[in-house]
Amino acid sequence: MSRPTSLNIVLNGVAKSVPVADGSEPLLFVLRNKLDQIGPKIGCGAEQCGVCTVLVNGAAVRSCSAEVGSIPGGAHVHTLDGLAENKHGRPTRLHALQRAFIEEQAAQCAFCSNGMIMSALAWLNGRAARGERDVPSDEEVKRFLSGKGPGAVAVTLCRCGAHLRIVRAIQRAAKDMRHGGFERGHPDDDDDCYDDDRSGPFKGGR
Repeated sequence: MSRPTSLNIVLNGVAKSVPVADGSEPLLFVLRNKLDQIGPKIGCGAEQCGVCTVLVNGAAVRSCSAEVGSIPGGAHVHTLDGLAENKHGRPTRLHALQRAFIEEQAAQCAFCSNGMIMSALAWLNGRAARGERDVPSDEEVKRFLSGKGPGAVAVTLCRCGAHLRIVRAIQRAAKDMRHGGFERGHPDDDDDCYDDDRSGPFKGGR
């Protein structure tokens, strides 16, 4: 028998308390339907694609299967919606990962971008916490996206096949975050962390 409960979290820095009919309700549904978060998406519903990823106390969580009842009271939940710096409810400065994905054109349909960015944020912050502040190699990023290696949660999919640009975007963000701190980072014009063999219509562009 279902029992009414509530979700009490700090969402993107703001305390929120939301009544829910059942503690088994997926966190994703509450975030989207009751807290107006549109960053995390509804995808496979089985933790296999990553589009629903949010951070709970800094860890990447697949919110499609994370039950509300499993979220600790007062947990800090971060979504893509709150990643940029805001002033008076309007974004004023994008996070280094958001900028990098735009600069590298690391998407086609962009449906996977929430999962890629939020999973990468947790992964890069985890590397920094372990003292690994260097720009990750192509192989490291590919292993992370494949759900392998330290800090990887599960496979993060891009069905459009933009993985090469996604790898470059994560590397670019890692370099910016290294210079500007692992919360925001700042633009860095000296992007020498990868070679300049970009393919497609954006070849050679920043």
